[in-house]
Amino acid sequence: MSPGETGAAPTHDLEQVRQAQIRFEAATASLDDAAVAEPCRLPGWTVGHLLAHVARNADSHVRRSQAAARGEVVDQYPGGFEGRAAEIERDARRPAAVLVADVHDSAQRLDEVWRSLPEEAWAGVTRDVGGRERPVSGLVARRWQELEVHRVDLAPGDAHREWSDAFVARFLPLLRASRDERLPAGAVAPAPGVLDERDELAWLYGRLDGDARTGGADLPELAPWS
Repeated sequence: MSPGETGAAPTHDLEQVRQAQIRFEAATASLDDAAVAEPCRLPGWTVGHLLAHVARNADSHVRRSQAAARGEVVDQYPGGFEGRAAEIERDARRPAAVLVADVHDSAQRLDEVWRSLPEEAWAGVTRDVGGRERPVSGLVARRWQELEVHRVDLAPGDAHREWSDAFVARFLPLLRASRDERLPAGAVAPAPGVLDERDELAWLYGRLDGDARTGGADLPELAPWS
């Protein structure tokens, strides 16, 4: 079981989510209508799609956490993957000010729910859109990842260089453990030391391609992380 999935209130992760939300909002504060219509780093998505996803992801945690407190298990997104996609498409083309406010307001709702959750509810069962079950306590680290990884997706560049030491220390070992099963057949991972820890984690999240960091060599494209 991963850290933060023990059923107790994950106080460290909750604070990391709050700080990650501040960083994410700082990265979106100056967006205008033209900017949210531009592509983000995720294929087929604009910045507007990304902001809509982050907001609806927060709502999905609210919905599951509240249900777990009632002793119920509900779907992360009504309608599964298709429902998730429909929500994002519905909201993605709204004005920038509306999208940015939605990201903030949905995060506030989530923070309030998690702050008020009874201690015993943290062990309640939840179900991800892919069908995996985990305790409510495990959702907090998932949200932390969403915010930090999608902040990198907002625009080209090296935003992953800004990941905190705490984020790298927590998630690099977990992503390394999944690396070999995600490599394409016959592909070889970069040798130890070729990538520094932040570049390696960005690659493991699918956010780094081969460039000067690897002597110009292409990095193998990994299967999606989960």
